[in-house]
Amino acid sequence: MPQSLAKNLIHLVFSTKNREPVLTEPIRGPLCLYASAVLRDPDSHVLAINAWRDHIHILFVLSKNKSLARAVMEVKRATSKWIKTQGKEFAKFHWQSGYGAFSIGQSGVDEVKKYIAFQAEHHRLKTFEEEFRSFLKRYQIEFDERYVWD
Repeated sequence: MPQSLAKNLIHLVFSTKNREPVLTEPIRGPLCLYASAVLRDPDSHVLAINAWRDHIHILFVLSKNKSLARAVMEVKRATSKWIKTQGKEFAKFHWQSGYGAFSIGQSGVDEVKKYIAFQAEHHRLKTFEEEFRSFLKRYQIEFDERYVWD
């Protein structure tokens, strides 16, 4: 086959350092727009994105020409730099060092989009930590609680 074809759908989740609730409502929309622009690539684009007080969810198509680690590093680095320019209250902003990335099938796209869209509703009932643990269990990822949080 002369052409390489791939569609890698990734649900990416990462939080602010120590899950500090610094992502205020006025910054969330612009942050999501900026993160979407960072991930834009000829073979890659964001399907859904939403931030809450202490974390962000991004559903995107990962380019077959880029590693997941590189895409995550680029979006975290660029958005961290951008947030620091948004006011003195963000001068010491940092994302957590780790992240969760979960592959999904095409049939799961609508469900994940809906989940991402309704972050405010989800977090009336559960914390980011509870939410993240549920993802790890759902995707059968073994983890040591001592090393999940920073």
